[in-house]
Amino acid sequence: MIPNKNEMIAAYEARHGKELQKKLSAATVAVCGLGGLGSNISIALSRAGIGKLILIDFDKVDISNLHRQQYKANQIGLPKTEALSSNLSEIAPYTVVETHCVKIAEENAVDLLSGADIICEAFDNPQAKAMLANTVLEKLPGKFYVGASGMAGIGSTNEIKTRRLSKYFYLCGDGVSEVGKSEGLFAARVMACAAHQAHTVIRILAGQYDV
Repeated sequence: MIPNKNEMIAAYEARHGKELQKKLSAATVAVCGLGGLGSNISIALSRAGIGKLILIDFDKVDISNLHRQQYKANQIGLPKTEALSSNLSEIAPYTVVETHCVKIAEENAVDLLSGADIICEAFDNPQAKAMLANTVLEKLPGKFYVGASGMAGIGSTNEIKTRRLSKYFYLCGDGVSEVGKSEGLFAARVMACAAHQAHTVIRILAGQYDV
C-alpha cells in the first residue's frame, strides 16, 4: 500500500526536521543527463523529499548502461526520462517530475532550466559540460550549479571531493580521471560522485554553502 502524501511528509520531517524539510519540499532541482550520475542524483534527491525534479536527457536505456545506472533490464529501449520517472514514482510518489526528452544545448538551456533553483550537470562529454556551465553561469545568474569532473576508474573513492569554485559553482569528482584513460566506469565510484552532487544540493538548500 502506498502511503498518502501527509504520511510521506511526516516521515520526511521525522528524518530531517520540519524546517529543513520545508526547504527541500519547496525546491526545484534540474538534473541534466540521466546516466550513471544523473539517475543516482535523482534517486538520492527524491529520497530526500525534494519537491520537484526537472529531468533532461535525449537518450534511451541501453544494455551497456545497466552496470552503473539506475535502470532495470526490462527498461532497455525506453527513453531514460520515461524509465527514470517510472522508477522515481515507486520511490517517492509525491515528488513532482517534469521530463524533457531532448538534447540540452546553448539554444534551449535557459528555457529548460529557468524554473530550477539548483542545476546538476551529469554529462559524459567534456564539451557539453563546458557549454552548460558557461550558459548557466552567464545567462542564469543566481542559479546554483553543481557539476562533476572525474569519477572513472578503480581509484579510491576518497579521491572524490567537492570543491566550491565560486559563489554559485560547485564541482564534484577527482578532477582527473577520464573514461578513455582508465579501467572504465564502476557503479560504486560513479555513485560516490553522484552522492557528492546530491548532498551538495541538500546542503545548499539548508543554507550550508561551505564544503
